[in-house]
Amino acid sequence: MMFDLAIVGGGPVGLAAAIEAKRAGLSYVVLEKGCVVNAIFDYPTYMTFFTSAPELEIGGHPLVTSHDKPDRKDALMYYRLVAQREGLNIEQYTEVTAIHPAPAGLTLSVNRKDGSDGVVEARRVIVATGYYDNPVMLGIPGEDRENVSHYYTEAHPFWGLKVTVLGAGNSAADAALDLWRGGARVTLVVRAPELKSTLKYWVRPDLENRIKEGSITAHFNSRVTEILPDRVIVEGPGGKWELETDFTFALTGYRPNIELLRSAGVALDDELKAPLNEHFESNVPGLFICGSAGFGVHTNQVFIENGRAHAIAAVAEIRRQLEAVRS
Repeated sequence: MMFDLAIVGGGPVGLAAAIEAKRAGLSYVVLEKGCVVNAIFDYPTYMTFFTSAPELEIGGHPLVTSHDKPDRKDALMYYRLVAQREGLNIEQYTEVTAIHPAPAGLTLSVNRKDGSDGVVEARRVIVATGYYDNPVMLGIPGEDRENVSHYYTEAHPFWGLKVTVLGAGNSAADAALDLWRGGARVTLVVRAPELKSTLKYWVRPDLENRIKEGSITAHFNSRVTEILPDRVIVEGPGGKWELETDFTFALTGYRPNIELLRSAGVALDDELKAPLNEHFESNVPGLFICGSAGFGVHTNQVFIENGRAHAIAAVAEIRRQLEAVRS
């Protein structure tokens, strides 16, 4: 079957695009390599969103929560129910491995949950893969050990253990505080001379006070150069030293899946940003990129709030293009 639109990624932006496509009368499919809103599923178990409920809503469906700000559980339930109510055509656990231009549009190579390979053909494609699936790797020995993770879930398994957290952004700050409250012995290793200026306004003073009182140890202007089974090697202003560690969280950021974009011929710049017009169409005709997937290292510029608008603009242009071809 030739779809009018294939949407790569079943996160909030991809779902918003699917709703617009359905309402525009386009044939479409959402291809998601994990579960619906997989990135939110991978968030810390008890995470609270920085933004308010209305800014997370898609398709005019209200997000009702009893909290000031929605948490992970609220969001998972909301997006799941929206997909169900809208009857969206979603293929979960179907990974798009490559995108190629074709005479009638674009061809997507896919790997399905049963392990079989296949292709999906579409006249237009929206890539809305976000960036949370692709952690920034440190490239140091030991990074692939079982006691190392680029994702944080919850504190309970680390009670009483020595845990090293690498990073100075919101993910690292949230993890360090949650681990400390869960009874872990936390050390924070930060490359920069201070915590990031973009920390949530209610998190920064909390973490600064824990560091000041000695509840959480912090090493600034420092970096981990090797991870061993029971310790990490740290290099800082005073030279190198060993830090006893049972588990390490390398929470040093995430980047979009640039390999998928490059396979399609998208011309990324030095900052891995895609060339997009006002409708979010790339230099590859018929290939649109919505949300943070096309913004390279500037992932802090795009959120669910404005990514939703990308989807609306892209689908409106796709509808216009297809109507012009058919008329």
